[in-house]
Amino acid sequence: MEAALTDVQDTLFSLQDNKYRDFQAKLIPTVPQENIIGVRTPALRQLARKIYQAGQEKSFLSALPHRYFEENQMHAFIISLLPDYEQCAAAVGVFLPYVDNWATCDQMSPKVFRKHRQELAVQIKEWLAAEPVYGRRFAIKMLMDHFLDEDFSPAYMELVAELRSNEYYINMMIAWYFATALAKQPEAAMPFIEGKRLADWTHNKAIQKACESRRISPEMKVALRKLKIC
Repeated sequence: MEAALTDVQDTLFSLQDNKYRDFQAKLIPTVPQENIIGVRTPALRQLARKIYQAGQEKSFLSALPHRYFEENQMHAFIISLLPDYEQCAAAVGVFLPYVDNWATCDQMSPKVFRKHRQELAVQIKEWLAAEPVYGRRFAIKMLMDHFLDEDFSPAYMELVAELRSNEYYINMMIAWYFATALAKQPEAAMPFIEGKRLADWTHNKAIQKACESRRISPEMKVALRKLKIC
């Protein structure tokens, strides 16, 4: 297995772009620059798919912790390809404590979750209650991705509104969730803003992101700006 991992790393370094690495390091401050190789996302997705198609995904997924940001990205992309819900959810649970940045968290989007929303809803509650920062961020994103349309319930919105954290990346995701909810479920989401149900910073950030969105009507933007906490 060590030889296989070395081959993956060799391939990654053969695709290295130092200018892109420096650019990424500014966007992902939680990852030390020496742990970023500088490989663009399409190439990482392609390499992850090759590993999966070659039947080597179990070996790669078991090789935690990874050293490089790109390996974590590939880990997220491989998980997103797993076709069995239970296997995929288990792999996510194992990986979340090792996720150390917003990009890896947000780009992990398992396709199989779309067909198993009932089971996913139960699993999300467990991730929300877990300790890892990016585990909770991932749970909020899954609620945003899968439960603001046909499977929406105000109960899910309550779960997000009740969260309190000192972590920037959790609060940013809460704000993103409510900005999206204001676009997709305005009648349900607006009372949370009117009632100032979120922490002050998160409340204002949700309003800011909603007002930057093209999906929010000009009339709603006027109303939202009046609700900003000074």
